[in-house]
Amino acid sequence: MAITQVAVYAHLSAAEVEALGQELAEIRQDELDRLGARDARYIRRTIAFQRTLDAASRVTIGFSRRSTGWIAGTSGLALAKVIENMEIGHNVSHGQWDWMNDPEIHSTSWEWDMAGLSAQWRHAHNYRHHVFTNVLGMDDDIGFGVMRVTRDERWRPGHLLQPLRNLLLAATFEWGIASQGWYLERKFGRAPAGGAGSVRSLVAKIARQVGKDYVLFPALSGRRWRRTLTANAVANLVRNIWAYVVISCGHFPDGAEKFAPSVIENETRAQWYLRQMLGTANFDAGPLLAFLSGHLSHQIEHHLFPDLPSNRYPQIAVRVRAVCEKYDLPYTTGSLLRQHLLSLRTIHKLALPDSLLTATSDDAPETASERKFDGPARVGKAVPVGGLLTALRLRRESPRSSA
Repeated sequence: MAITQVAVYAHLSAAEVEALGQELAEIRQDELDRLGARDARYIRRTIAFQRTLDAASRVTIGFSRRSTGWIAGTSGLALAKVIENMEIGHNVSHGQWDWMNDPEIHSTSWEWDMAGLSAQWRHAHNYRHHVFTNVLGMDDDIGFGVMRVTRDERWRPGHLLQPLRNLLLAATFEWGIASQGWYLERKFGRAPAGGAGSVRSLVAKIARQVGKDYVLFPALSGRRWRRTLTANAVANLVRNIWAYVVISCGHFPDGAEKFAPSVIENETRAQWYLRQMLGTANFDAGPLLAFLSGHLSHQIEHHLFPDLPSNRYPQIAVRVRAVCEKYDLPYTTGSLLRQHLLSLRTIHKLALPDSLLTATSDDAPETASERKFDGPARVGKAVPVGGLLTALRLRRESPRSSA
């Protein structure tokens, strides 16, 4: 089932894990020491560009008379919403720019262009997800509570509807995020204002969000309100689907491992780093695609250093990949299409009961544990099997196969 001994699965000794953690801590400190004017200019220019694009797109939608104008305006608005959600809202809320001490660009003050409250999301995401990444029963982003993405979750007949649930979740992703943040706040008692105040705050945020896109701007368009209403709905839909695809590609493809709750008992910082590396996946992206994904194409780097500015992830990735090579660890990545298709395969496959699947619960593409390897676990580099990357390669080359 899920990994119960992270170091054993990674084929690393305790000393190697601590050495790996030290190298990653040095990378983090190096980047912190280099933060400065260039990074501040980056986020300020990004915000200015996004707001300009949003305003220009809304003007185009409201005043253009041709369908080409509507398409251009709607496309621009969808792009502006994607940038605000992925590169600005998500990353600012992680505290990546708190070091600037700018009250506008700060995790405690930024309210993003989404239905959910940023404050509720910060608890659900920054704490529950990033601290307990892929730990069963702790990280509610494992399937978002509506999908089975590991065999560690018992199959139920309702999972047969999982392919449809997946489509619905993608289309309504912002509402899923809003409900998850509110639910976790209530469940774990983290609401500063208490339950009722939390509900009122969420309802007020939803009213502002719905009112802006579906009442105010259509009303300003006069007799052409239907064009504006439809454009806003389409832009929100595009933003929702894109955000879902990016996030699922970082957590659902093969190689993004799951962990038993026991792994966090007395977990050191170095062990936490190792779990983040094993529990996340990247996708290959050039500068434009990385920007549009909020640099979550570098999900591994983001989970290692969630509060470092996103524009630094590409350069950090070079050093992280070198660390993976040094310790013979996989650096899980692939094209966006490949990672998305692997995620869809898992979602559709696990809609079925385990009795119809061929791989074991310890050796499946989406669910693995240290028990998948034959023979004794490595306790030092002298053992011929090598590190995890080598062990996985040998496993694939063995006569047995998994599906």
